[in-house]
Amino acid sequence: MVDAVRKAVLAGDLRPTGAAFADAVGSSGRLLGSEGALSAVDRVRAELKGLGPLEHLLAEESVTDILVNGPGEVWVDGATGLQRIGRLFTTDEEVRALAVRLVAAGGRRLDDGCPAVDVRLDGLRIHAVLPPISTSGTLLSIRIRRPRVFSLAELAAGGTVAAMTAEALTLMMRSRLNFLISGATGTGKTTLLSTLLGLAGPHERVVLVEDAAELNPDHPHTVGLQSRHANLEGAGVLDLTELVRQALRMRPDRLVVGECRGAEVRELLAAMNTGHDGGGATLHANSAEAVPARLSALAALAGLTADALALQAASALDVVVHLVRDARGRRVESIGLLELGRGAALTVRPVLTDSGAGCRRAAGWEDFARRVGWTGVASVPGARHAAPSAP
Repeated sequence: MVDAVRKAVLAGDLRPTGAAFADAVGSSGRLLGSEGALSAVDRVRAELKGLGPLEHLLAEESVTDILVNGPGEVWVDGATGLQRIGRLFTTDEEVRALAVRLVAAGGRRLDDGCPAVDVRLDGLRIHAVLPPISTSGTLLSIRIRRPRVFSLAELAAGGTVAAMTAEALTLMMRSRLNFLISGATGTGKTTLLSTLLGLAGPHERVVLVEDAAELNPDHPHTVGLQSRHANLEGAGVLDLTELVRQALRMRPDRLVVGECRGAEVRELLAAMNTGHDGGGATLHANSAEAVPARLSALAALAGLTADALALQAASALDVVVHLVRDARGRRVESIGLLELGRGAALTVRPVLTDSGAGCRRAAGWEDFARRVGWTGVASVPGARHAAPSAP
Protein backbone atom coordinates (compact mmCIF):
# COMPACT_ATOMS: atom_id res chain seq x y z
CA MET A 1 0.00 0.00 0.00
CA VAL A 2 2.84 2.37 0.81
CA ASP A 3 4.43 1.62 -2.55
CA ALA A 4 1.13 2.28 -4.33
CA VAL A 5 0.71 5.64 -2.62
CA ARG A 6 4.35 6.53 -3.36
CA LYS A 7 3.87 5.77 -7.06
CA ALA A 8 0.71 7.90 -7.12
CA VAL A 9 2.59 10.83 -5.57
CA LEU A 10 5.51 10.49 -8.00
CA ALA A 11 3.11 10.31 -10.94
CA GLY A 12 1.42 13.51 -9.81
CA ASP A 13 -1.92 11.80 -9.24
CA LEU A 14 -1.87 12.47 -5.48
CA ARG A 15 -0.91 15.55 -3.51
CA PRO A 16 1.40 14.75 -0.55
CA THR A 17 -1.02 15.97 2.12
CA GLY A 18 -2.42 14.25 5.21
CA ALA A 19 -5.96 14.31 3.85
CA ALA A 20 -4.82 12.80 0.54
CA PHE A 21 -2.92 10.04 2.35
CA ALA A 22 -6.02 9.24 4.43
CA ASP A 23 -8.18 9.06 1.27
CA ALA A 24 -5.62 6.78 -0.40
CA VAL A 25 -5.58 4.43 2.58
CA GLY A 26 -9.38 4.43 2.77
CA SER A 27 -9.73 3.63 -0.92
CA SER A 28 -7.15 0.84 -0.83
CA GLY A 29 -9.90 -1.74 -0.23
CA ARG A 30 -8.16 -3.20 2.82
CA LEU A 31 -10.13 -3.97 5.96
CA LEU A 32 -7.95 -2.19 8.48
CA GLY A 33 -10.41 -0.98 11.10
CA SER A 34 -10.25 2.50 12.61
CA GLU A 35 -7.04 1.92 14.58
CA GLY A 36 -5.39 0.13 11.69
CA ALA A 37 -6.36 2.90 9.28
CA LEU A 38 -4.83 5.55 11.54
CA SER A 39 -1.66 3.47 11.87
CA ALA A 40 -1.50 3.02 8.10
CA VAL A 41 -1.90 6.77 7.50
CA ASP A 42 0.90 7.49 9.99
CA ARG A 43 3.17 4.99 8.23
CA VAL A 44 2.40 6.39 4.79
CA ARG A 45 3.07 9.93 6.02
CA ALA A 46 6.35 8.84 7.66
CA GLU A 47 7.50 7.00 4.54
CA LEU A 48 6.68 9.82 2.14
CA LYS A 49 7.12 13.02 4.15
CA GLY A 50 8.78 12.09 7.46
CA LEU A 51 11.73 10.04 8.65
CA GLY A 52 10.35 6.65 7.66
CA PRO A 53 11.37 3.96 10.20
CA LEU A 54 12.92 6.69 12.36
CA GLU A 55 9.71 8.74 12.65
CA HIS A 56 8.68 7.35 16.04
CA LEU A 57 11.94 8.60 17.57
CA LEU A 58 10.82 12.20 17.03
CA ALA A 59 8.03 11.65 19.56
CA GLU A 60 10.55 11.03 22.34
CA GLU A 61 11.24 14.45 23.85
CA SER A 62 14.58 13.38 25.32
CA VAL A 63 16.08 12.45 21.92
CA THR A 64 18.31 15.19 20.49
CA ASP A 65 20.21 13.25 17.81
CA ILE A 66 19.50 10.22 15.63
CA LEU A 67 22.58 8.52 14.17
CA VAL A 68 22.30 5.84 11.47
CA ASN A 69 25.52 3.93 10.77
CA GLY A 70 24.35 1.82 7.86
CA PRO A 71 21.35 -0.52 8.02
CA GLY A 72 22.48 -2.45 11.08
CA GLU A 73 23.18 0.34 13.57
CA VAL A 74 20.85 3.09 14.78
CA TRP A 75 21.81 5.18 17.81
CA VAL A 76 20.04 7.96 19.65
CA ASP A 77 21.50 10.63 21.92
CA GLY A 78 19.61 12.29 24.73
CA ALA A 79 19.53 12.88 28.45
CA THR A 80 21.10 9.51 29.24
CA GLY A 81 23.76 9.64 26.53
CA LEU A 82 24.21 7.51 23.43
CA GLN A 83 22.07 4.40 23.24
CA ARG A 84 21.84 1.78 20.54
CA ILE A 85 18.33 0.74 19.52
CA GLY A 86 17.00 -2.19 17.53
CA ARG A 87 17.54 -2.71 13.82
CA LEU A 88 15.17 -0.47 11.84
CA PHE A 89 16.46 -0.96 8.29
CA THR A 90 16.81 -4.19 6.30
CA THR A 91 19.24 -3.05 3.60
CA ASP A 92 21.54 -0.13 2.92
CA GLU A 93 19.34 0.74 -0.06
CA GLU A 94 16.58 1.66 2.40
CA VAL A 95 18.90 4.00 4.30
CA ARG A 96 20.13 5.55 1.07
CA ALA A 97 16.59 6.08 -0.24
CA LEU A 98 15.61 7.85 2.98
CA ALA A 99 18.75 10.01 2.91
CA VAL A 100 18.23 10.96 -0.76
CA ARG A 101 14.59 11.90 -0.11
CA LEU A 102 15.39 14.04 2.93
CA VAL A 103 18.21 15.85 1.15
CA ALA A 104 16.01 16.45 -1.90
CA ALA A 105 13.29 17.89 0.37
CA GLY A 106 15.94 20.31 1.66
CA GLY A 107 16.64 21.54 -1.89
CA ARG A 108 19.91 19.74 -2.53
CA ARG A 109 21.00 16.49 -4.15
CA LEU A 110 22.74 13.42 -2.78
CA ASP A 111 24.38 11.08 -5.28
CA ASP A 112 27.77 9.74 -6.33
CA GLY A 113 28.74 13.17 -7.63
CA CYS A 114 27.79 14.83 -4.34
CA PRO A 115 28.22 12.11 -1.69
CA ALA A 116 28.26 14.28 1.47
CA VAL A 117 25.52 16.85 2.08
CA ASP A 118 24.18 18.92 4.96
CA VAL A 119 20.62 20.34 4.84
CA ARG A 120 18.04 21.90 7.14
CA LEU A 121 14.48 20.63 7.03
CA ASP A 122 11.51 21.46 9.31
CA GLY A 123 13.41 21.74 12.56
CA LEU A 124 15.92 19.05 11.61
CA ARG A 125 19.55 19.36 10.62
CA ILE A 126 20.42 16.42 8.40
CA HIS A 127 23.86 15.27 7.33
CA ALA A 128 24.24 12.32 4.94
CA VAL A 129 27.31 10.51 3.56
CA LEU A 130 27.28 7.83 0.87
CA PRO A 131 29.76 4.99 0.16
CA PRO A 132 32.58 4.82 -0.78
CA ILE A 133 33.22 8.03 1.17
CA SER A 134 31.60 6.20 4.06
CA THR A 135 33.20 2.83 4.72
CA SER A 136 30.24 1.35 6.61
CA GLY A 137 27.25 2.01 4.40
CA THR A 138 25.10 5.12 4.14
CA LEU A 139 25.52 7.40 7.16
CA LEU A 140 22.73 9.64 8.38
CA SER A 141 23.06 12.11 11.25
CA ILE A 142 19.93 14.00 12.31
CA ARG A 143 20.00 16.82 14.89
CA ILE A 144 16.53 17.61 16.25
CA ARG A 145 15.58 21.16 17.15
CA ARG A 146 13.07 20.94 19.98
CA PRO A 147 10.58 23.82 20.26
CA ARG A 148 10.66 23.80 24.06
CA VAL A 149 12.92 26.33 25.79
CA PHE A 150 14.03 25.67 29.37
CA SER A 151 13.96 28.44 31.92
CA LEU A 152 17.00 29.06 34.08
CA ALA A 153 15.05 27.82 37.10
CA GLU A 154 14.34 24.53 35.27
CA LEU A 155 18.01 24.10 34.40
CA ALA A 156 18.89 24.78 38.03
CA ALA A 157 16.30 22.27 39.26
CA GLY A 158 17.69 19.68 36.83
CA GLY A 159 21.26 20.11 38.04
CA THR A 160 22.63 21.71 34.88
CA VAL A 161 23.20 25.03 36.64
CA ALA A 162 24.08 25.42 40.32
CA ALA A 163 22.12 28.00 42.33
CA MET A 164 25.03 30.44 42.62
CA THR A 165 25.84 29.96 38.95
CA ALA A 166 22.24 30.72 38.00
CA GLU A 167 22.39 33.96 40.01
CA ALA A 168 25.70 34.90 38.39
CA LEU A 169 24.36 34.23 34.88
CA THR A 170 21.26 36.30 35.57
CA LEU A 171 23.35 39.25 36.72
CA MET A 172 25.69 38.79 33.75
CA MET A 173 22.75 39.20 31.37
CA ARG A 174 21.33 42.18 33.28
CA SER A 175 24.74 43.87 33.22
CA ARG A 176 24.99 43.29 29.44
CA LEU A 177 28.38 41.62 29.59
CA ASN A 178 29.63 40.01 26.38
CA PHE A 179 30.06 36.26 26.79
CA LEU A 180 31.13 33.00 25.20
CA ILE A 181 29.57 29.63 26.01
CA SER A 182 32.15 26.91 25.46
CA GLY A 183 32.04 23.12 25.64
CA ALA A 184 32.31 19.94 23.66
CA THR A 185 29.65 18.58 21.29
CA GLY A 186 26.41 17.70 23.05
CA THR A 187 27.10 19.54 26.31
CA GLY A 188 24.07 21.83 25.94
CA LYS A 189 25.63 25.06 24.67
CA THR A 190 22.69 25.95 22.41
CA THR A 191 20.16 25.10 25.12
CA LEU A 192 21.89 27.34 27.65
CA LEU A 193 22.29 30.17 25.13
CA SER A 194 18.56 30.08 24.31
CA THR A 195 17.78 30.18 28.03
CA LEU A 196 20.08 33.14 28.69
CA LEU A 197 18.69 35.13 25.78
CA GLY A 198 15.27 34.76 27.36
CA LEU A 199 16.64 36.86 30.25
CA ALA A 200 17.31 39.84 27.97
CA GLY A 201 15.03 42.81 28.48
CA PRO A 202 11.77 42.62 26.49
CA HIS A 203 12.52 46.05 25.00
CA GLU A 204 15.79 44.77 23.48
CA ARG A 205 16.13 43.59 19.88
CA VAL A 206 18.05 40.31 19.64
CA VAL A 207 19.55 39.38 16.25
CA LEU A 208 20.69 35.77 15.83
CA VAL A 209 23.26 34.64 13.25
CA GLU A 210 23.48 30.88 12.76
CA ASP A 211 24.80 28.31 10.36
CA ALA A 212 21.67 26.26 11.06
CA ALA A 213 18.72 27.80 12.89
CA GLU A 214 18.67 26.09 16.30
CA LEU A 215 18.21 28.93 18.79
CA ASN A 216 14.63 29.63 19.83
CA PRO A 217 14.79 31.94 22.87
CA ASP A 218 11.66 32.86 24.78
CA HIS A 219 11.97 36.53 23.91
CA PRO A 220 9.41 38.83 22.26
CA HIS A 221 11.77 40.59 19.83
CA THR A 222 14.08 38.08 18.18
CA VAL A 223 15.04 37.86 14.50
CA GLY A 224 17.30 35.28 12.93
CA LEU A 225 19.64 34.98 9.98
CA GLN A 226 20.72 31.61 8.62
CA SER A 227 23.65 30.87 6.31
CA ARG A 228 23.10 29.51 2.81
CA HIS A 229 25.13 26.97 0.86
CA ALA A 230 26.15 27.38 -2.75
CA ASN A 231 23.78 26.19 -5.46
CA LEU A 232 24.69 23.65 -8.13
CA GLU A 233 26.60 26.35 -10.03
CA GLY A 234 28.63 27.26 -6.94
CA ALA A 235 26.93 30.63 -6.51
CA GLY A 236 24.67 32.13 -3.87
CA VAL A 237 26.79 31.51 -0.78
CA LEU A 238 25.98 33.57 2.32
CA ASP A 239 28.37 32.60 5.11
CA LEU A 240 28.41 33.66 8.75
CA THR A 241 30.96 36.41 8.14
CA GLU A 242 28.65 38.17 5.70
CA LEU A 243 25.62 37.56 7.91
CA VAL A 244 27.30 39.22 10.89
CA ARG A 245 27.91 42.29 8.70
CA GLN A 246 24.26 42.24 7.64
CA ALA A 247 23.11 41.85 11.25
CA LEU A 248 24.96 45.01 12.27
CA ARG A 249 22.74 46.96 9.86
CA MET A 250 19.60 45.64 11.55
CA ARG A 251 19.87 47.72 14.72
CA PRO A 252 20.64 44.90 17.16
CA ASP A 253 20.63 45.53 20.90
CA ARG A 254 22.24 42.13 21.31
CA LEU A 255 24.16 40.39 18.53
CA VAL A 256 24.43 36.62 18.91
CA VAL A 257 26.35 34.10 16.80
CA GLY A 258 25.02 30.59 17.29
CA GLU A 259 28.45 29.01 16.89
CA CYS A 260 31.79 30.62 16.04
CA ARG A 261 33.68 28.25 13.78
CA GLY A 262 35.61 30.44 11.36
CA ALA A 263 36.47 33.93 10.15
CA GLU A 264 33.21 35.38 11.50
CA VAL A 265 34.94 35.69 14.88
CA ARG A 266 36.71 38.80 13.54
CA GLU A 267 33.43 40.50 12.68
CA LEU A 268 31.89 39.53 16.01
CA LEU A 269 34.81 40.91 18.03
CA ALA A 270 34.80 44.09 15.96
CA ALA A 271 31.09 44.56 16.67
CA MET A 272 31.55 44.00 20.40
CA ASN A 273 34.34 46.55 20.40
CA THR A 274 32.18 49.22 18.79
CA GLY A 275 29.33 49.58 21.24
CA HIS A 276 27.41 46.33 20.74
CA ASP A 277 27.43 44.97 24.28
CA GLY A 278 25.36 42.16 25.75
CA GLY A 279 26.15 39.84 22.84
CA GLY A 280 27.28 36.25 22.91
CA ALA A 281 28.26 33.13 20.99
CA THR A 282 29.07 29.48 21.49
CA LEU A 283 32.46 27.93 20.85
CA HIS A 284 33.72 24.36 20.77
CA ALA A 285 36.46 23.87 23.37
CA ASN A 286 37.56 21.06 25.67
CA SER A 287 37.95 23.35 28.67
CA ALA A 288 37.64 27.00 29.64
CA GLU A 289 41.43 27.24 29.61
CA ALA A 290 41.45 26.07 25.97
CA VAL A 291 39.19 28.93 24.81
CA PRO A 292 42.08 31.37 24.09
CA ALA A 293 43.75 28.76 21.88
CA ARG A 294 40.49 28.12 20.01
CA LEU A 295 39.99 31.85 19.49
CA SER A 296 43.53 32.15 18.15
CA ALA A 297 42.93 29.33 15.69
CA LEU A 298 39.73 30.92 14.41
CA ALA A 299 41.34 34.36 14.26
CA ALA A 300 44.12 32.93 12.09
CA LEU A 301 41.45 31.93 9.56
CA ALA A 302 40.37 35.58 9.49
CA GLY A 303 43.91 36.87 9.02
CA LEU A 304 44.32 38.24 12.56
CA THR A 305 47.67 37.93 14.30
CA ALA A 306 47.86 36.48 17.80
CA ASP A 307 48.59 39.92 19.28
CA ALA A 308 45.70 41.55 17.44
CA LEU A 309 43.35 38.77 18.53
CA ALA A 310 44.43 39.08 22.17
CA LEU A 311 43.81 42.83 22.24
CA GLN A 312 40.50 42.55 20.40
CA ALA A 313 39.15 39.65 22.49
CA ALA A 314 40.25 41.05 25.86
CA SER A 315 38.45 44.30 25.07
CA ALA A 316 35.36 42.72 23.50
CA LEU A 317 34.63 39.65 25.64
CA ASP A 318 33.97 39.62 29.36
CA VAL A 319 32.88 36.15 30.44
CA VAL A 320 33.47 32.53 29.42
CA VAL A 321 30.83 30.01 30.55
CA HIS A 322 32.04 26.42 30.15
CA LEU A 323 29.79 23.34 30.00
CA VAL A 324 30.73 19.69 30.45
CA ARG A 325 28.92 16.39 30.13
CA ASP A 326 29.85 13.38 32.24
CA ALA A 327 28.19 10.43 33.96
CA ARG A 328 26.12 12.82 36.08
CA GLY A 329 24.79 14.65 33.03
CA ARG A 330 25.30 18.14 31.61
CA ARG A 331 26.34 21.04 33.85
CA VAL A 332 28.00 24.44 33.86
CA GLU A 333 31.49 23.60 35.09
CA SER A 334 32.83 27.13 35.39
CA ILE A 335 32.36 30.83 34.81
CA GLY A 336 35.53 32.81 34.10
CA LEU A 337 36.76 36.24 33.07
CA LEU A 338 38.63 36.53 29.76
CA GLU A 339 41.66 38.76 30.35
CA LEU A 340 45.13 39.65 29.16
CA GLY A 341 47.74 37.81 31.18
CA ARG A 342 51.51 37.89 31.20
CA GLY A 343 53.11 38.59 27.87
CA ALA A 344 49.82 40.00 26.54
CA ALA A 345 48.42 36.48 26.22
CA LEU A 346 44.74 35.70 26.67
CA THR A 347 43.80 33.84 29.84
CA VAL A 348 40.57 32.78 31.54
CA ARG A 349 40.49 33.62 35.26
CA PRO A 350 37.91 31.43 37.04
CA VAL A 351 35.07 33.10 38.91
CA LEU A 352 32.91 30.13 39.91
CA THR A 353 33.73 26.44 39.55
CA ASP A 354 31.51 23.39 39.91
CA SER A 355 33.15 19.98 39.85
CA GLY A 356 29.82 18.29 40.51
CA ALA A 357 30.10 18.44 44.29
CA GLY A 358 29.02 22.07 44.70
CA CYS A 359 29.74 25.55 43.38
CA ARG A 360 32.75 27.42 44.77
CA ARG A 361 34.14 30.89 44.31
CA ALA A 362 37.51 31.27 42.63
CA ALA A 363 40.21 33.90 42.11
CA GLY A 364 38.17 36.17 39.82
CA TRP A 365 35.11 36.32 42.06
CA GLU A 366 35.59 39.81 43.49
CA ASP A 367 36.18 41.42 40.08
CA PHE A 368 33.13 39.67 38.61
CA ALA A 369 30.93 40.60 41.59
CA ARG A 370 31.97 44.23 41.22
CA ARG A 371 31.10 44.26 37.50
CA VAL A 372 27.64 42.76 37.91
CA GLY A 373 26.74 44.38 41.23
CA TRP A 374 26.42 41.13 43.15
CA THR A 375 24.41 41.46 46.38
CA GLY A 376 23.80 37.80 47.14
CA VAL A 377 20.04 38.22 46.80
CA ALA A 378 18.36 35.45 44.83
CA SER A 379 16.78 36.66 41.58
CA VAL A 380 16.09 33.42 39.72
CA PRO A 381 12.42 32.52 40.30
CA GLY A 382 11.97 28.93 41.41
CA ALA A 383 15.68 28.21 41.87
CA ARG A 384 16.98 26.92 45.18
CA HIS A 385 20.00 28.79 46.46
CA ALA A 386 22.64 27.31 48.67
CA ALA A 387 24.80 29.32 51.02
CA PRO A 388 27.79 30.86 49.21
CA SER A 389 30.98 28.81 49.48
CA ALA A 390 34.08 30.31 50.99
CA PRO A 391 36.67 31.65 48.54
